[in-house]
Amino acid sequence: MRVRWNKLLNFKKKTIFARSTEEKTEEEILHGGVLAIWGSPGSGKTILATKLAKYLADKKKNVVLLLCDMTAPMLPCIFPPSDLEFEKSLGSILAATHVSEALVKHNMITHKKLSYLTILGMLKGENEYTYPPYSEIQARELIDSLRKIAPFVIIDCGSYIANDILSAVALMESDSVLRLANCDLKSISYLSSQLPLLGDSKWDADKQYKIGSNLKPQQSLDHISQALGSVAFKLPHSQEVEEQYLAGNLFEDLTMKDSRVFRKEIEKIAKEVFGC
Repeated sequence: MRVRWNKLLNFKKKTIFARSTEEKTEEEILHGGVLAIWGSPGSGKTILATKLAKYLADKKKNVVLLLCDMTAPMLPCIFPPSDLEFEKSLGSILAATHVSEALVKHNMITHKKLSYLTILGMLKGENEYTYPPYSEIQARELIDSLRKIAPFVIIDCGSYIANDILSAVALMESDSVLRLANCDLKSISYLSSQLPLLGDSKWDADKQYKIGSNLKPQQSLDHISQALGSVAFKLPHSQEVEEQYLAGNLFEDLTMKDSRVFRKEIEKIAKEVFGC
């Protein structure tokens, strides 16, 4: 148990739990903050969340990736189980009467190959009924704790926010939101039905960045604009990304030529949202 705890605290030697003054100064210069990623089913939001988290971790920035989906837990879908130091569940945090910083740290999952990354999510076989119901209070306490734990927090929100308290709170409480949609009628129909649910005054439209996702070469700029309106970023389809997703290994490097534009767009998003 001590070995596991030490490994988590390492996150990594020069990390959120024991950073030098020099590193703190460097990270304070960056925007940092909490980023929520949301979009239609199949829009690639989990892919974007993992690739952004990997980009930051590779640059030795301490980042927490929070996977909200409880209907289809994404932990088993983004990397092999052998890449994890140990398995703990997001459900254990939200089931608590009070979500403390210590509780969150205790249930974080560390990645063997990415020292500056920790992850929170539901485990394989779990669902929203595995644990007692939670409220908006626990969701807010979790996000508040993550702000204190790491300078960079990326939240992969569930698509259906009507019954997803954590995702809804994340969209309200985050500093920035990336809103993804594919260039098809189903994505547009989805956004039309879901956006009214965020009609609350707390939903700040100014902090949103619209992103066209998985765009194919045959989809012209006119087609994209007609379907999505003006977009801040355009993520192209990448065969290599698709193969990594199907293999459940999204934290692998992108090395193929066909992924070059995708990689550049990830860099642009990180610079705009986080300043790095």
